Amino acid sequence: MNAGKLTLCFLFSSIAMQAQLSNYPQTRRDNSVSDTYHGTTIEDPYRWLENDTSAETGAWVKEQNKVTFNYLDQIPYRNKFRDRITELLNYPRFSAPFRVGEYYFYSKNDGLQNQSVYYKQKGMNGAPEVFLDPNKMSEKGTVSVGLTGTSHDDKYMVYSVSSAGSDWSELRVKEVATGKDLPDVIKFVKFSGAAFRGDGFYYSRYPEPGKGTELSGQNQFHAIWFHKLGTPQADDKLIFEDREHPLRYHSAELGKKERFLILSVSEGTDGNELHVMDLAKGETKFKPLISGFDFSSGVVDQEGDRLLVMTNVDAPNYKLVSIDPTNPSKENWKTIIAEQPELLKTVTKAGDVLFAHYLKDVTTRIIQYSREGILKGEIALPGVGSAGGFDGEREDKEVFYTFTSFNYPPTIFRYDLMSGKSELFRKTDLKFEPSDYEVKQVFVPSKDSKVKVPMFIVHRKGLKLDGQRPTLLYAYGGFNISLEPGFSPSRIAFMENDGVFVQANLRGGGEYGEEWHKAGMFGSKQNVFDDFISCAEWLQANGYTSKEKLAIQGGSNGGLLVGACMTQRPDLFKVAIPQVGVLDMLRFQKFTVGWGWVDEYGTSEKEEDFKWLIKYSPLHNISEIAYPATMVMTADHDDRVVPAHSFKFISELQRKHKGANPVMIRIETDAGHGAGVALNKTIQATADVFSFIFHNTNSPVKY
Repeated sequence: MNAGKLTLCFLFSSIAMQAQLSNYPQTRRDNSVSDTYHGTTIEDPYRWLENDTSAETGAWVKEQNKVTFNYLDQIPYRNKFRDRITELLNYPRFSAPFRVGEYYFYSKNDGLQNQSVYYKQKGMNGAPEVFLDPNKMSEKGTVSVGLTGTSHDDKYMVYSVSSAGSDWSELRVKEVATGKDLPDVIKFVKFSGAAFRGDGFYYSRYPEPGKGTELSGQNQFHAIWFHKLGTPQADDKLIFEDREHPLRYHSAELGKKERFLILSVSEGTDGNELHVMDLAKGETKFKPLISGFDFSSGVVDQEGDRLLVMTNVDAPNYKLVSIDPTNPSKENWKTIIAEQPELLKTVTKAGDVLFAHYLKDVTTRIIQYSREGILKGEIALPGVGSAGGFDGEREDKEVFYTFTSFNYPPTIFRYDLMSGKSELFRKTDLKFEPSDYEVKQVFVPSKDSKVKVPMFIVHRKGLKLDGQRPTLLYAYGGFNISLEPGFSPSRIAFMENDGVFVQANLRGGGEYGEEWHKAGMFGSKQNVFDDFISCAEWLQANGYTSKEKLAIQGGSNGGLLVGACMTQRPDLFKVAIPQVGVLDMLRFQKFTVGWGWVDEYGTSEKEEDFKWLIKYSPLHNISEIAYPATMVMTADHDDRVVPAHSFKFISELQRKHKGANPVMIRIETDAGHGAGVALNKTIQATADVFSFIFHNTNSPVKY
């Protein structure tokens, strides 16, 4: 078919697609539902969509998906994007190995397996054998697993099993040597490890949820339990609960010496208390180690009668201190690694060495110290990017780490603790050349002129930057989370079609420590949106793209970011992709673990907080104007950010949106917030996002 016929065919297809979207499914409005917040009445006509198990909601989901997938089906290169992404992902992917006794464990995906498989091998030269294959646990590949704890005699491994992307999981136990499953099954678990002591382990769980509310009901009374191997869960011993504070998280840790049991208590996703119980002394009650929720702390290791603790108490960029649990007041702390101008992201250890992982302008630096805090030097990394690993035991002579960047696929290195030298352990073999793409980092002045916002720009080498390139701007901006350089083979499909990928590091994240985080939370949340908007304006002013070619994307808190920015500046973007977003800022705390975000956002139950939440809540700031082409994305098993956020937002958007741009919702089935999603679903979702962007920015596709 010649170019003229292709253009004509595409034109007719576009007309048909627009005609199809002229009448979205009718969403029932119940105008009798409202809430009064501190004297202000707010209608909530789509409250019924919060009932995720009702027949009416189920029918609504089917009608919305019918419109969305009929639209996507008509994009002529949709399947070609899917096929190309499939091709790009079809290569073996490994995790760095770690040692358990005489065995080394690692995960591997042959290329297109829905879930990665865990392998073990005896020594570094032993034959690999499958230890745990989640692909055999479901026909659709929707069961995911994770290794959560090893007994200190290296005989047993606890692993978690989750279905369809839900946060709910079960804990099960395998013998390391034989791979045999024990009969033990622990249910109703969320956000838990397994901390072994003798012939059992500590873990965290909630009470059994009510029927029909498993994926939406508020989770309360997270407690610590002890399970003895070979016994039923009903016999587990309750170790700690807090009936006065039902909305707190609790987790337990215990080192290999099985002396100090550490209890971490938090009221949200950032900030925690530490308590300690000296088991060697026969203690049965926890004592405070670091109190209050204004700071974040974690135990790195035990040194004799003292604990090594990484904390941001009086150190916004974190430091490492030694604390005597019998005398834990701050004035008695001993500094091992002092606070630096760069963020201390984490501290790992192996042999007699401490590894300090710093973040300098969003890229990794690894500094080596003795256990006493004596500087031993910086480890040379392969380039500017992200590194992780360097973790082991006292007796280890070597550790492994992984290095990656936007144009550097994850590569595993072995580090010799005696010589201080790195050597290549496992390199990724790809069917394309990552070096064909270039990466640059720029710093964008913020609207309030207080900071410069880091931004990575990635595109094909030699790309003509004429302001007309389809550009995907991605960010998160919250919860003290840092977006570091990372490799994504699926993005090659975007960039080889002359697309530009941009990752912005906004305030609210953790890239520059706690002060950077605080500048984007509570009443300062608008800074995050302003930073994102400034990045979009910079890209247009500097010839990378235009408002007719710019797409924005973000997930979870990043979905809130996209929702807020598209409602505040609909003129600035052509396409918006809010994924699994927090979009109803007045009611988020009422579902599952949404209460844990109050220490980041505030809550509508407080008058001061309500005043800033109502100003940017995406659901409540939709007007009768034209919006960017929008594809809201969520999943039916998302019990982190319940899909009601997305359901209500798209309902109001479809009612008020003026203009020809499509506004629709893509609702994935048998999937959750993102973790553990089957690879085939991820591939199709990515293909749909790229197709939606290229179609609505009227950008050519080479396939």
